[in-house]
Parts: sequence; structure tokens; C-alpha cells
Amino acid sequence: MADFTYDVKDFKSSTEVRWCPGCGDHAILNAIQRTMADLGKKKSDYAVISGIGCSSRLPYYMNTYGFHTIHGRASAIASGVKSANPKLHVWQITGDGDALAIGGNHFIHMVRRNVDINVILFNNKIYGLTKGQYSPTTDRGFKTKSSPFGTVEDPFVPGQLVLGSRGTFFARSIDGNMKMSQEIFTEAAKHEGTSVVEVLQNCVIFNSGIHEQITKAENREDHQLYLKHGEKMIFGVNRDKGIVSEKGKLKAVTIGQDGYTIDDVLVHDAEDEESYLHSALINMALPNFPVAFGVIRSVKAPVYDQEMESQIKDVQARRKVTCVDELLRSGNTWEV
Repeated sequence: MADFTYDVKDFKSSTEVRWCPGCGDHAILNAIQRTMADLGKKKSDYAVISGIGCSSRLPYYMNTYGFHTIHGRASAIASGVKSANPKLHVWQITGDGDALAIGGNHFIHMVRRNVDINVILFNNKIYGLTKGQYSPTTDRGFKTKSSPFGTVEDPFVPGQLVLGSRGTFFARSIDGNMKMSQEIFTEAAKHEGTSVVEVLQNCVIFNSGIHEQITKAENREDHQLYLKHGEKMIFGVNRDKGIVSEKGKLKAVTIGQDGYTIDDVLVHDAEDEESYLHSALINMALPNFPVAFGVIRSVKAPVYDQEMESQIKDVQARRKVTCVDELLRSGNTWEV
């Protein structure tokens, strides 16, 4: 039973939401507010931290404590907030540019340290606030205002960056699927350590339809695999397709064809400490595979802020000097 009872309206601020009509950010905001209302945590213990970008306006629209910081520094400041006051429930709101370009160094070290922060990473594969330049997740060859002849770079895969940083939690959702997002945000909030949720988000002005192949109604069932721990990896309109392992690699098959049965379909284990399968699921892409959504990885590991707090208490219990006055009066002293 929840310790505190709230309604979604309790988390809505009076500030006018200034995103473009139809922007995917609206749905993500709503999902976050609904999740917080359902978690039953004390509202005054929430802190929402952001950097710079369209997504980073979100703290203004939350009736919680928050901090709209500077470009790329949300991870550093969120880490400081959590370390200074571990009782706070810290949520970091960031975009693919803010987190993975200028903020990339802060991001990977926060994940490596496993600070207990919930990171919601909006990924629209473009710089929206600065009017349509390519970002670290823009696909190779894509034409933008800063790559008029097409990008000549391969993009980051956010989930792979998390795994490479020894991340303990990674999940993926879609802006328009609020039910999925709420379920995932709830699991992220329960996880002890850095939880990173990549949300595929649509920028209606500068990159509209970038996730259309995955999200359109006619494609959705065949192009999305919603993973749940302990359940078979099944997808498709008729729920007759699955993911199997063959010669050490994943393969999408139709159950009942070519000799494949339901018994061949893999069961998702988000809690496997080995990240090999999680990495393969993160990499799945159209047209040969559906895109994986849900909690892909969730494992236990020491948590930075908890370890730091424990270390401080241990040192305090053993110290001989208990205050600054005692420190100043210790050793050799003299009067002038």
C-alpha cells in the first residue's frame, strides 16, 4: 500500500506547457506525472533535473522540486543532488544531444558509478531546440541542416553505451504508448542504481515520422517486441512470431513454420548479470527483427550514494575529532 496518496493533478504545475502541438514530449510528461502519482512517495522528496533542449523544459511543468541546469551537465548535477541528499527521488530528464554529445562524459560516469537516479532519455534523433542539426543518434546518411549531403557518422546506440558503462538498468519505450511508459518508469523507479530509459520520441517540426516504421498502427504488432522478465519473446499481430537462438545468434521466426515451436522461443531474463543477450536485444532492428521495448536489463550492484553514505557513517563512528572546533584545538596550539 502506498505511503502517500496523490492524483496526477498534484504533479502538474501551473506553468503553460510550451512544446509544439503534437510533440511526443507531452505524452512523456503525462506518463511521468502519472507514474509519480502512483508510486506513493512523498511529493516533496522528488527532484527533477534537466540540462538543455526541448526535453529539458520538463521541470517547469512538474509540481515538484527541480533544476533546469546547463547544457550537458544534468548528469553531474543530478549526481550531486542525490549524493548530497540520498533520501530524494531524483529524476533526470535529457535528450539524445544533451546526454550523449556535450554531456556524454558525465553520462557514462554516472552510469558507471551506479548513482540511484532515474534517467529518461528522449530520443528523436535530431537537435530540435536549435532547429534541426544532426545529433549523436542520427542515422548515417541522414540529411539535416548541419549535414545537407547526409551524415558521414555512425550513431550511438544508447543501450550499448549504457552496457559499455557497466550499466545495471536499461529499458526502451515509445512516446505515444503511455501504458508501456508508465510500466517501465515504475520499474525504473524501483531499481536501486542508475536506471536509463530511452524513449523514442517524435519531433513534429524537424524530424517528424522518424520512428514511423516502428510506431504506425499497421506495423506496430510486427515491428515491436515488448519484453517482460520471465516471459517468452513473442510478437506479431497473431502472436505467432518469436525470437530464438541459433548458432549463438538471435533469429526472428514464425512459430509453427520451418520446424520452430513455442518451446524454441527464448524466455526473457532481464536479471542475467551477463550482458550478451541484453546487448543482442538492444541491437535488434528492422527489417530483420522487431525493435525491443520494455525492461531489457535490470541487475543488482553496489549503489554509489548508498556506499558513500555508509562510508561516511563508518568514518564518523571511528573518528577522534568530531567538530571543527576540536580540530582547531588539536595538536600544537598557541595564543597571540
